[in-house]
Amino acid sequence: MTDTPVIEIRDLHKSFGALEVLKGVDMVAPRGHVVSLIGSSGSGKSTLLRCANLLENSQVGEILFEGEAVQWHGTGHNRHPADKAQLIRIRTNLSMVFQQFNLWSHLTILQNVMEAPVTVLKRDPSEVEAAAREYLAKVGIGDKCDAWPAELSGGQQQRAAIARALCMEPRALLFDEPTSALDPELEQEVIRVIKALAEEGRTMIIVTHDMNLARDVSDYVVFLHEGRIEEEGAPERLFGTPESTRLQQFLSAVSS
Repeated sequence: MTDTPVIEIRDLHKSFGALEVLKGVDMVAPRGHVVSLIGSSGSGKSTLLRCANLLENSQVGEILFEGEAVQWHGTGHNRHPADKAQLIRIRTNLSMVFQQFNLWSHLTILQNVMEAPVTVLKRDPSEVEAAAREYLAKVGIGDKCDAWPAELSGGQQQRAAIARALCMEPRALLFDEPTSALDPELEQEVIRVIKALAEEGRTMIIVTHDMNLARDVSDYVVFLHEGRIEEEGAPERLFGTPESTRLQQFLSAVSS
């Protein structure tokens, strides 16, 4: 089991109506590795991440979680997961951190972090509270347990969202542009947390516009262009000696 990737995607196709967003994508997220997805807006990065987490239904291709293939019913735009229990099990083991934090405004920060483990996983509230407090301290906002989301800065809210994801004890963390809604100073707060998680050897897939983050934390980088993988490899090679003209243009544009 240890050599089995947490997530494996094979020949994935995804369309929204007539618009084909993913055109046959293969991707592997090995256990303990950080994979970053980069590319311009509209390249399919976030869609790929949402398909991996089964938040979006793909039309063609296989998705495997720890070697177990997702079971599908129907074909094309009618295709959807066939086994609800499998769907819930996979989703609860792949914690997503969104661009816009998605904290519940009517719950305190501690309650936000505790909510899913207690209600979805049916874990003991006292055990979950102890874990939630630990994770909030881990991301540097242990003193904000009783605060409301509106009382926190954007960077603090995103760190609370990361603590919430961690409290599910997932097999992998999925980040969808985790810093793009933040100004540069608050962005660094969140990047420090993500780097610390990478150093712990957590399995992560990160969709990011921040090339420094992708370069610093990734074991592997995938460059998507118009729904296909244009180039992929170790960050040193991709950022140091990019082969495709399109990747060279992209890196030149984001660094200028």
